[in-house]
Amino acid sequence: QVQLAESGGGLVQAGGSLRLSCVASGQTFRSYDITWGWFRQAPGKEREFVAGISWSRYANHADSVKGRFTISRDNAKNTVYLQMNSLKPEDTAVYYCAAGPRVSSDFRRGYDYWGQGTQVTVSS
Repeated sequence: QVQLAESGGGLVQAGGSLRLSCVASGQTFRSYDITWGWFRQAPGKEREFVAGISWSRYANHADSVKGRFTISRDNAKNTVYLQMNSLKPEDTAVYYCAAGPRVSSDFRRGYDYWGQGTQVTVSS
């Protein structure tokens, strides 16, 4: 059974930075075959795509975070990261990592595994 665990969330002032991490565990998890994604859900809103990265390290970021957030991965550590810079109050949400071997080409669908989420709060 595969488990994903996020960390790195917290409270930060607008303009600040945070780095989220998500590590996968489980005997069947093979990082080299996996596409990773980050999603977020703000109170009263639907979950939305933030960023995705393929096994070949091709990355895609939502327009709302492009130029401010960067997704990266470390296959040896079964870990994906989300570097968040120039944070805005509207970035406040619970951030979830997701992973799977059959993710859609736009990184938005098809994830098999999900983390429990980590809270990011940006104060103005």
